[in-house]
Amino acid sequence: MTASEILLAAAHAALLVVSLILIRIDIDQHRLPDAIVLTSAIGLAATLGLVAALAGDSAPLGRAAIGGLALFGLYLLLGLAVPAGLGGGDVKLAALLGMLLAWHGWTELALGAITAFIVGGAHAAALLATGRVSRDAHIAFGPWMIFGAWAGLLA
Repeated sequence: MTASEILLAAAHAALLVVSLILIRIDIDQHRLPDAIVLTSAIGLAATLGLVAALAGDSAPLGRAAIGGLALFGLYLLLGLAVPAGLGGGDVKLAALLGMLLAWHGWTELALGAITAFIVGGAHAAALLATGRVSRDAHIAFGPWMIFGAWAGLLA
């Protein structure tokens, strides 16, 4: 393995740990702390920059930047359109996950983003259908965003 591959693998491992922490917090407290999300986004951007420099290939880095901004923008628009539907933490998490997914490719970004909505929506529909929640319930979406991102990477 090259140094860039080792560094990229380490970034994925770190993001897996962060993912598990964020899932737990969002389920328990319905929040995604800026201290974790923003620090992770900055760390990922710096790491991807170093990986690109070591590999001598800046194309994935540019794609990651565009993907992070694109997913952030999509979630920002959704959050503004339906303020009760998405929180600010979800919007910021979208930037982090968009960077990660787009680094690997546009297909991964699309699959990760779509999977979050499909699986999260199915979960919410099941909770509503079984009477476990009412229509005005707040359901954490961060875990589904994270699930979708990892599914997009693994698909």
